Amino acid sequence: MQLSREQLLDAYTRMRTIRAFEEKLEELVKAGKLGGFLHLYAGEEAVAVGVCSQLGNADIVTSTHRGHGHCIAKGVDVKGMMAELFGRATGVCKGKGGSMHIADVDCGMLGANGIVGAGIPLTTGAALTAKLKKTENVAVCFFGDGATNQGQFHESLNMASNWKLPAVYVVENNGFGEFTPTEYVVPVKDIAERARSYAMRSDIADGMDFFDVYERAGEAIERARRGEGPTLLECKTYRFMGHFVGDPLVYRPKEEAEDWIQNRDPLQIFEAKVAEAGLVEESDLREIDGAVTRLLEEAIAEAEAAPLPDLSSILADVYAE
Repeated sequence: MQLSREQLLDAYTRMRTIRAFEEKLEELVKAGKLGGFLHLYAGEEAVAVGVCSQLGNADIVTSTHRGHGHCIAKGVDVKGMMAELFGRATGVCKGKGGSMHIADVDCGMLGANGIVGAGIPLTTGAALTAKLKKTENVAVCFFGDGATNQGQFHESLNMASNWKLPAVYVVENNGFGEFTPTEYVVPVKDIAERARSYAMRSDIADGMDFFDVYERAGEAIERARRGEGPTLLECKTYRFMGHFVGDPLVYRPKEEAEDWIQNRDPLQIFEAKVAEAGLVEESDLREIDGAVTRLLEEAIAEAEAAPLPDLSSILADVYAE
């Protein structure tokens, strides 16, 4: 797939924004300026952006506890996200959702989710809705390797394949389910093999390479739009930070992490490829870097100055009292 210069700059902007957003959050937590349990997405940017760059607002995405990257890639307002993390009334969920429950239905983000694998059946339901209403919309679910051992994963894939639902199930296989290496709990080398049990199409992408994810995800999305059923897309990736901010990271070799960070950084891979092909000037990318830095500085300042939710609104916007 040939991308235009504007599409390439947009993809880099989204990836750079995710990386900078997560790095800034880590700084804020360590400085005692931000509380809560945060799971950062740095290192996996190519997956979220490679997939979401091909979706519109009417297409649905569900996320995980590590959901900031998916939200930014899907177009959720960065300033609103920052305000949400600060628990402010100006947040996208009015300060009531926090890191693991950011959602914005207007841009098709059904939400992050603190329960492992919980977004998988939500995506299946959204895909069923799209099929029954004949909208040609697609539902995409992001989830980790550990979620593929949950019952709802298998139940959802079985239903989606049987009913030929317009869904794409994206496994972000970063090699660890919390602190446990994937190979300790998953008997197959490639999680994509599990699709075979449900007569479902599957594919494997280099989750550190935006272009590989973009191409393979694009094929899956187009198949879904044409009514040809779902796909299980496994993206081999790596999280650069711990499972959560403050994770001592004693369970994975330091040399392993350094190798991924130094040699497989998705931002560096993207920049090298577009530079080699002469598609984008380095000055364009550096300009984006500066704009992202300014955006986050503004987002933090506005969040800190914003009001907390009023106590009178405590029972508003909830499903049950």
